[in-house]
Amino acid sequence: MFVDEAKIYVKAGNGGNGCVAFRREKYVPRGGPSGGDGGNGGNVYLEANPNDNTLLRYRYNREFKAGRGRHGEGSNRTGHSAEDLILQVPVGTLAFDDQNGQTIADLDAPGQRVLVAHGGRGGRGNQHFAKPWHQAPREHEDGFPGEERHLRLELKLLADVGLVGFPNAGKSTLISVISAARPKIANYPFTTLEPNLGVVNADGGTGKEGREIGRTFVVADLPGLIEGAHLGAGLGIRFLRHVERTRLLVHLIDTSDANADDPVHSFEIINGELAAFSRSLMQKPMIVVATKLDATTDRTRLATLGAYCLKHSLEFHSISAVAGEGVKELVRSIADALEKIPRSSLERASTDESVSANVPVDPPARHAVEKRNS
Repeated sequence: MFVDEAKIYVKAGNGGNGCVAFRREKYVPRGGPSGGDGGNGGNVYLEANPNDNTLLRYRYNREFKAGRGRHGEGSNRTGHSAEDLILQVPVGTLAFDDQNGQTIADLDAPGQRVLVAHGGRGGRGNQHFAKPWHQAPREHEDGFPGEERHLRLELKLLADVGLVGFPNAGKSTLISVISAARPKIANYPFTTLEPNLGVVNADGGTGKEGREIGRTFVVADLPGLIEGAHLGAGLGIRFLRHVERTRLLVHLIDTSDANADDPVHSFEIINGELAAFSRSLMQKPMIVVATKLDATTDRTRLATLGAYCLKHSLEFHSISAVAGEGVKELVRSIADALEKIPRSSLERASTDESVSANVPVDPPARHAVEKRNS
């Protein structure tokens, strides 16, 4: 089961109480106060684990509490501090404060660890309250409470390339051909119900011990979009967050004889849905791919789509994933495009809210975007 959202409650440990004690030894007539301090409570951390790919473990178990520090003891003995609680999350997880919506952390690197709840400090024992005029204090401090928070976790998959398009456009077939991913493939819409990731070797070489060499990149196959997805039609646009981190979009369009839709209109509809979700997606470079070339006998619509892409300066490919026609050229073109896109452009694109002029948007969808952002 693919789970990309979760709400959890975290509570750091309370600090231990300080101790009230006095030294009572045979040869120490004026031992004085000897109450030790309480130990510190455990902190709560989030850590990015590259071996996790969903937030499923937080779907049912939603409360996590770190241990409290032990109380101080006599003979100036400090109580043990509690162990920290480390919660493993997939790489690409964002943590938000569920009460005010503030972003707490973006764990986009393996092994990255972020403190989300600070443990309480242990209280002081009576040894700290001794003064020349108050030599037998019985005061002490209780431990301080640990921080508690309600968190909302949101997973955004880390991939270089995102495959978008209408249902049954050939996205799953393509990723199964160019990578080791094995998504469900069938001749009906919405066979893909959750994102799939695949690693692609553009140059197809292997080195010692069978390790792949050459240019590699990660491709994300998303469930298909339909018109009105930003309003909840079909599977909606909830999975589009997983292409926000990608550097390149590959837009697949079915131009086969079995599909009677106008490919140009289909292209504009999907672009409208992308813009309705986030204008930053429209800033990403895009490659347009006509699919199912083996089932296309009438090349009129294919030529129309190619001319449209040429007019708007969009790179265009036509492939047949089943027959392998044009697939190698497409993969190499994707690798070439990624080499020209610095990873730092991802941050710039996410903060830029202007829609790119060279990628047209369907007018009704553009109106929905403006109404949503007004």
